[in-house]
Amino acid sequence: MTRLSLLRPLTLCIMAVAGLASAPLYAQSSQDQSSQDQASQEHAHAEATFAGGCFWCMEPPYDNQPGVSATISGYIGGELENPSYEDISRGGTGHAEVVQIEYDSEQISYAQLLEIFWRNIDPFAVDRQFCDVGDQYRSAIFYHNDEQRELAEASKAEMEARFDREIATQIVPATTFWPAEEYHQDYYQKNPVRYKFYRFSCGRDGRLEEVWGEEAGGPTFE
Repeated sequence: MTRLSLLRPLTLCIMAVAGLASAPLYAQSSQDQSSQDQASQEHAHAEATFAGGCFWCMEPPYDNQPGVSATISGYIGGELENPSYEDISRGGTGHAEVVQIEYDSEQISYAQLLEIFWRNIDPFAVDRQFCDVGDQYRSAIFYHNDEQRELAEASKAEMEARFDREIATQIVPATTFWPAEEYHQDYYQKNPVRYKFYRFSCGRDGRLEEVWGEEAGGPTFE
């Protein structure tokens, strides 16, 4: 009995020390897993920014795509801070009307977003899109990282090979994005009659069909 009584505290002490030693390892493992989960989440939730003329018309092609959580009309590319629609409409600020897309890259890829983009613009028009004239209506891809830049450049090269002519669409780094006024957001849903009249009178769909044929408007991914 005496020997067992002496061994029991020693055993408990050894177990306690072992427990203390494993605690930092467990904590480190939890931190590593948390960092990996956060990195995965940041990678999955991404942004893409495209200029394709009137931003009203660039929201609909993306809104029903899987993994797209938001489309926001706005302005990018100029130096004027917090520009208004009136500022942009007058021209000279360097900004372009754009749609910024928030998406889950695990559900829809940037390459797929590009595929939709091209089929909703006139890639040959310089400083204009359809009936809207001015550099604020230029077509452009504003990339957010090197991967997006590389994919954008590859897709542009593919378009030039397809049409055997120069593509006017710019590929430039994204700068500060300024959301447009609230009445511009989801304009096609808030004002469907006015939107359809504008789109028709601007000749957008006719020109898209002329350039892209049955591919006009782009695919809807499942």
